[in-house]
Amino acid sequence: MYILKTEAAFDSAHFLYGYEGKCRNIHGHRWKIEAEICAEELISEGQTRGMIVDFGDFKRDLKEIADSFDHRLIYESGTLKAATEQALADEGFAVIKVDFRPTAENFSKHIFGLLKDKGYSVKRVTVYETPSNCAVYEEG
Repeated sequence: MYILKTEAAFDSAHFLYGYEGKCRNIHGHRWKIEAEICAEELISEGQTRGMIVDFGDFKRDLKEIADSFDHRLIYESGTLKAATEQALADEGFAVIKVDFRPTAENFSKHIFGLLKDKGYSVKRVTVYETPSNCAVYEEG
């Protein structure tokens, strides 16, 4: 099996609603994503002959995903009061409401799905919350 791996990163803030510890407060991370795609066979014709995909396309698509989260407050739906959401909007803050608890584990699965939706044969997505702590998602 052939495997390609690339990475991207983003800075964002989040909090873990209902968590009894310091991560219940809004705090930031430098998130690093490592994405791996795979294929049994390489492309046999054209300019991408001998490749799984063009590395440039793969890097661009992962960077696009990372950039969509960059410098945002990411929070789980239902964890902020409507008045708080409105106040953040009124102040012009960049926020993203997601339908999952914003943990490294859930980000790895979410990003796996986003890459799969772009047509990639995704093997594994690793998301680092800190330089030494990461979560990995792979199907199977």
